[in-house]
Amino acid sequence: MADPTTTRRDPAAEITRLIDIMAALRDPQTGCPWDVEQTFATIAPYTIEEAHEVEDAIQRQAWDELPGELGDLLLQVVFQAQIAREDGMFDFADCAAAISDKLIFRHPHVFGDESRDKSAEQQVKDWEAIKAVERAGKAERGTLDGVALGLPALTRAVKLQNRAARVGFDWPGPGDVLAKITEETAELVEARDELGPEALEEEFGDLMFVMANLARHLKIDPELALRRANAKFTRRFQAIEAALAGKGRRPEDSDLAEMDRLWDAAKVAEKAAG
Repeated sequence: MADPTTTRRDPAAEITRLIDIMAALRDPQTGCPWDVEQTFATIAPYTIEEAHEVEDAIQRQAWDELPGELGDLLLQVVFQAQIAREDGMFDFADCAAAISDKLIFRHPHVFGDESRDKSAEQQVKDWEAIKAVERAGKAERGTLDGVALGLPALTRAVKLQNRAARVGFDWPGPGDVLAKITEETAELVEARDELGPEALEEEFGDLMFVMANLARHLKIDPELALRRANAKFTRRFQAIEAALAGKGRRPEDSDLAEMDRLWDAAKVAEKAAG
């Protein structure tokens, strides 16, 4: 990767170049057939995927990969702005102007006359007041209006709970949430034993929602915690496979008792390695 301290590209020129490339790719006569066929709906899943790949590079501290991943994410903005431009809706400049205006409006203590000398708690209150003004301008009257439906479910649960907490609808502390988890777990067991699949799904969802609330009270990102748990499971199961392969066997040639022992061995080895 080029050293950013020695290589200075013109940001405006590079953005213009990218916009022009995207326009060429979308040209109905001379562009790429795949790019020409895309719509907002077909591109949206790629936008989510690229955002996850940025996060993955950061988690792995793969700094040499990060510019490329951020570029892929930027392409999604340029791609959708080009589609909008063709439909006479808006263009990339409108997107950039919208976020610039929003940042200035939301930071009066930086770009306005307000003092920067305020507590984190006061900043959160001010931020919510500013966003309330924005929501009013969008005809979003409810406390929960504007929380995107397309967010990952755990992330959306936390955002909904944060919104409710800001107006006083919240448990006082994690102990109260733990008590609610016990209650929801009992209801899940009851649904399993006595009710149908729809009730069982509902009770499971309630338990997951309260677990997300516990994460919020403990200041844990539940999405990140689960991703790390997934990675840990993957490492340890791969260790099971490697141990069995050393004996010329596969997991299906083993049994649960043996794989449990190998799992425990992998766990001990991880802890010993630090």
